Amino acid sequence: QVQLVESGGGLVQPGGSLRLSCAASGTIFTINVMAWYRQAPGKQRELVATINSGGSTNYADSVKGRFTISRDNAKNTAYLQMNSLKPEDTAVYYCYSSTGHWGQGTQVTVSS
Repeated sequence: QVQLVESGGGLVQPGGSLRLSCAASGTIFTINVMAWYRQAPGKQRELVATINSGGSTNYADSVKGRFTISRDNAKNTAYLQMNSLKPEDTAVYYCYSSTGHWGQGTQVTVSS
């Protein structure tokens, strides 16, 4: 069993930055891929970024060049650095592991 806990969300002005964290606990040695998803009101949950145990990353086209996913295996934590935030980035952001577990989500609101 894996538990994922996100933190770091909040309210930020357009053009600002936030860093989300996802702390994993439990049977963490089984985790290969970590990912961030987001879900805006009235929309389906969408994939934002992934990172595997070797550090290879993939991004949605909408966040390329603005968001950076990373992981610290020693701390069992994944991160999402979000820069140049736009109002359309407003959503609940979820951490996901390849074991099939989800975090509880953290709200990100981009507004002036």
